[in-house]
Amino acid sequence: MLLLTTTGARSGKPHTTVLGYYPDTSDRVLVVGSAGGGPKHPDWYHNLLADPRATVEDGLQTYEANAVVLRDAERDEIFARLVGADPGWGKYQANTTRIIPVVALTQAAPGPPRLTGSFADYLVQIHGAFRSELALIRKEVVTAASTGATAPLGAQLRINCLKICQGLHNHHTGESIGLFPALLDQHPEATQTIERLQAEHASIATLLDHLQTLLTTAPPAHLLPDLDRLTTALIAHLDYEEKQLIPLLGG
Repeated sequence: MLLLTTTGARSGKPHTTVLGYYPDTSDRVLVVGSAGGGPKHPDWYHNLLADPRATVEDGLQTYEANAVVLRDAERDEIFARLVGADPGWGKYQANTTRIIPVVALTQAAPGPPRLTGSFADYLVQIHGAFRSELALIRKEVVTAASTGATAPLGAQLRINCLKICQGLHNHHTGESIGLFPALLDQHPEATQTIERLQAEHASIATLLDHLQTLLTTAPPAHLLPDLDRLTTALIAHLDYEEKQLIPLLGG
């Protein structure tokens, strides 16, 4: 779920809506104007048509996004993918004569993390979430591979993989442009540590890009080695980051 804040087409005032979303790329998520299959497009959709700039809160970050309504073949292809992940979208479409819109929200600039405690606490929490999600995804990929499936992953598992890819991208971008410079201002002795972490960010980004390319083309058995390489690199990175940075963050 996310919070989408748009500018009212008539009032000009901020309007916040809770929406389900689907990761699409590292910096783009998708929202659907289903309105429960009702006859009218939701207000937030009309607001975005008038002003495509919006604010997104996804639980970890708050950031500005640019909205684009998907059209024609692109909309149909992505809507079919979403129906594959959740048949409820297809039922909503069947209940209305309007074309249910799909809107892409592309991150304009990463925002600050949403903290519920100290930054050290946040780091431990988000790292724990990444470890758990990777373990669950690997388990699902292993299960799919054990069946001898030759087709790419199912829609929902692809979405789960894209979600963690997007989450890692957002987290590392936030660290690179926010946390790391702030730490260097206070702890110049950590320069080598930060340089190593930045280099690891770049290496992990390459692994993420390759994994996302394979999601729609490779069968589970072929995907598993790349997922394992990503997992090994990421766990080592998280362990090192926690060991080095948590003392600097007061944890």
